[in-house]
Amino acid sequence: MYEPIRTPSVHSTRSALAGTASDFPHRSREDELDIQLAGHLAALLTATDELRALAPSADLDTAAERLAGQVSRLGHGRTPVRASTTATAAPDLTALHQRAHALAGRALVVAASRADTAAAILAAERMDAHAEAATEATGPRALASH
Repeated sequence: MYEPIRTPSVHSTRSALAGTASDFPHRSREDELDIQLAGHLAALLTATDELRALAPSADLDTAAERLAGQVSRLGHGRTPVRASTTATAAPDLTALHQRAHALAGRALVVAASRADTAAAILAAERMDAHAEAATEATGPRALASH
């Protein structure tokens, strides 16, 4: 009653032209989370470096070194790029601390989802430090919008 199809389908022709799925590199979920976590920590490192330029402190120096170590670990030993920053005319330290707090929060979420205890502890510590610094600068409502 039905005749068999004698020509190849459009889909098989397209996939033959494009190559098979194995021709394209694929990353695992863990690799994707590593990349995402490294990105969040690198952004937090940049914010930390900006704060260090505006208001140097031993705490920020230590945090920057620890962040650089985590980014390097997640980047398979590659040293993170560090921007040299100079103080601006009218720095808004509160806004920088709020941004760093938000970045640390994002890093904490990803670190928790990939079960990276070291990165999660570091991110939580940085969240606390930036929340405290922002609160000291403007009062208890500094992080209410975040």
